[in-house]
Amino acid sequence: MPGAAFASCFAASKRGGTVNPTGSPSAPGAHAGARGILCLLRVAAGHGGPGTPSQCPVLGVVRAQLTGMLTSPISSAGFVVGHAGLYQALAMFAVAYFIIGMTVLSVCAIATNGALDAGGAYYMISRALGPEFGGSIGIMFFLANVCGSALYVLGLVEAVVDSFGQKAGTGVHVLPQSYWYELLYGTVLLALCLLVCLVGASIYAKATFLIFLIVAGVLGTILVSFFATRPIGVPIRLPRFNGSEIENGSFTGFSLATLRDNLGGGYAVDYTTGQMMSFSSVFAVMFNGCTGIMAGSNMSGDLKRPSYSIPRGTISAVLFTYLVYNLLAFLMCATCNRTLLQKDYGFLRDISIFPPLVTVGIYAATLSAAMSNLIGASRILYALARDDLFGRALALAKKTSASGNPVMAVILSWLVVQLVLFSGKLNTIAGVVTTFFLLVYATVNLACLALEWASAPNFRYLPTFRYFTWHTCLLGIAGCCVMMFLISPVSASASLGFLLILLLALHYLSPSSTWGYISQALIFHQVSPYLLMLDVRKDHVKFWRPQMLLMVQNPRGSARLIDFVNDLKKSGLYVLGHVELQDLDTLPSDPLQPQQDSWLSLVDKLNVKAFVSLTLAPSVRHGVRQLLFTSGLGGMRPNTLVLGFYDDEAPQDGLARHPAFTSAREEVPLGFPPLRAPATPKLLSPREYVGIVADALKMLRNVLLARQLESLDKAWELRRAASPPPTIHVWPVNLLRPDSARYADTCSLFLLQMACVLNMARAWRRARLRLFLCVEAGAMPHAQEEKLRQLLKDLRIQAQIQLVPWDAVTPEEEEEEEGAVNFPANTTQVSDEYVCAANKLVLEQSPAPAVRFLYLPRPPADTSLYPLYLHQLELLTRGLGPTVLVHGVSAVTSTQL
Repeated sequence: MPGAAFASCFAASKRGGTVNPTGSPSAPGAHAGARGILCLLRVAAGHGGPGTPSQCPVLGVVRAQLTGMLTSPISSAGFVVGHAGLYQALAMFAVAYFIIGMTVLSVCAIATNGALDAGGAYYMISRALGPEFGGSIGIMFFLANVCGSALYVLGLVEAVVDSFGQKAGTGVHVLPQSYWYELLYGTVLLALCLLVCLVGASIYAKATFLIFLIVAGVLGTILVSFFATRPIGVPIRLPRFNGSEIENGSFTGFSLATLRDNLGGGYAVDYTTGQMMSFSSVFAVMFNGCTGIMAGSNMSGDLKRPSYSIPRGTISAVLFTYLVYNLLAFLMCATCNRTLLQKDYGFLRDISIFPPLVTVGIYAATLSAAMSNLIGASRILYALARDDLFGRALALAKKTSASGNPVMAVILSWLVVQLVLFSGKLNTIAGVVTTFFLLVYATVNLACLALEWASAPNFRYLPTFRYFTWHTCLLGIAGCCVMMFLISPVSASASLGFLLILLLALHYLSPSSTWGYISQALIFHQVSPYLLMLDVRKDHVKFWRPQMLLMVQNPRGSARLIDFVNDLKKSGLYVLGHVELQDLDTLPSDPLQPQQDSWLSLVDKLNVKAFVSLTLAPSVRHGVRQLLFTSGLGGMRPNTLVLGFYDDEAPQDGLARHPAFTSAREEVPLGFPPLRAPATPKLLSPREYVGIVADALKMLRNVLLARQLESLDKAWELRRAASPPPTIHVWPVNLLRPDSARYADTCSLFLLQMACVLNMARAWRRARLRLFLCVEAGAMPHAQEEKLRQLLKDLRIQAQIQLVPWDAVTPEEEEEEEGAVNFPANTTQVSDEYVCAANKLVLEQSPAPAVRFLYLPRPPADTSLYPLYLHQLELLTRGLGPTVLVHGVSAVTSTQL
């Protein structure tokens, strides 16, 4: 329990009243002791802000830890052994310090792996886990210190009033007692702390060694008293309903009989609260006094060599207090009977050879703890403001004095502590303080665990600090979480809820940071083994999915197309490719690096799940080849190339009209050049464009040519109930081959698969597939329809079949040229009139669909016919609206399980 509560118990044990439950060790407020007095006083001296770190040796860290942690064994050991007995008390100490030890190992591991700045645990967590965790834990750490300062002030006021109050004092009865008077006393003490923090911090820093000597002197006096004090009886006045009753406790000196009586547990009713004690309740009180382990790490901004001082100082202090706990437990069990241990928590003053020193030491340590928590809160607030996680909300806390002391952060922290003092309820404050600190410690373990699991090369723990593994981190997290709920389930649940709210708020509202994100390292560490497990030799048609490479010249004219392909990829790989026509030999540096951020910002803005792959090449065709060969990784490589259509239409800035940008206040420019003017020559010739298609087919890549996708209107998606469902027209027949009416070749099945995949996307689920069956006279259309319907059933594709007469389109002159039409890739032998008739046939099918899928024939083998081939494709798709020409080269459908 804190020094204030201990002093309160001393006073209460001498007067004839009940000790206030908030001053008892059984209250949840019995926690931590004076935290980090020496280190925070050094921070208060002006080293917490900008400036040169002071050279603080390991002894300084030890003093900081011991000043805060020695008060708890002195004050709560008697309570623990009185109820639990020596055996169970030793077991409690071992379990508690095991949990604390795991956290200490994590603190030391992080402290030895990089330069630390002011902020202690906040700085460690924010730099390890990122701004969301860092900011939320920083706020909770700030509130824990604020409430801790108020806790110590209220406890000290209670102890002073118990000793010198007019109603219940055991000394000089001079202090009036009421809520407002006690609030006044607390305000005066807090104002003294504020004055020292603002003006006299350097003087107080010089006095920290004296405070440490006082606390150590109290411990030394108590240890000597066990040997020097003769056996005495200690009268104990206990309150009853009809008055009071006096019981006699005994200090027997060293006695084997006394030790034997105190070996086992003897849980009884706590005389300060009237509650029955148990193993869990006593353990919770004892554990509260072990949580002052961050004092050394809070000195991170003031240490010249934190990686050297923090591990040695923190571990030494924790081990020393553990030994003190065990030593005091043994001495108490061997010299004090159970009545004295259970009925008088302030018995150490009665048996001390110099009782005033105990009182003075506890009072001084409690006041120092209040001040150190105030300074610690101000430094955390200053660090949060300096990191700019909360924007203008904490801008005022950035202001510092000429010496670097964050005076505005101190004043704001003092104001919040003053507001907490108005509650006057120690029990409520104490539960919040304990759970907040334990949550901070659990997050420190989580930060260390994340760094260890990420296996980043820059997180090196050998040979600087080698005494931790991910097992110790997990044990620390589990121990802290269990103790949170064991001490106060309500406070623990509320703290976790508050943490979750802060995490979500910072995730959506805070600006991006330059600290690095541990999530990226963890994702990389987990993904890379799975990528290695993707074996292309184990691919099977049943598990095929589209993996798209969309070539984009300028995103301003391709925004709708980028959206459309995102719907078409069906959770597969999606890569946005771009070719920059430059020669690296003539450039001073890589011109693609500055463009990378613009492309990634575009992906974020459009909310598409795509990678970006940029390349330099002397021509577009060479660049596309490079991307087809090199894009992707392992089993995740593009199997489908998507190109915009080559025509003479003027490009339109779809990016400026895209909802992702029209709803934003800022303008669109992401570093992309303006669109090409209509009179400007293209970077790509028709022959080179068709050559890209031919190259992709030679490399066994499927090809999609998208025309007029920028005119795709998805307004029907916003008025789902009012509008009829859109349709997707599918023409799985080669319209440039009049003699062909087959629907079961590889290309037709691939076309059907792509239409079906689009229909499975969330935005297209209301759409209806309409499949067109071209029939000739005398060809038994009903039999063909039934055959096609059976194929769709086998492929599990739901589509409406519509018969279309084919004879009116096939020109007589093409029928006579059997040699021309029978050549597999010869699509250039049909006349323009035939192609226009086929275009008219497609256009006459009503109602107009949202998008059409047409069969893309293979380019001719003669490269001189490439321009004519492209001309026929332009005639075929002219005026059709959003259209996708599809050519597949691999089997993608399966009728078997």
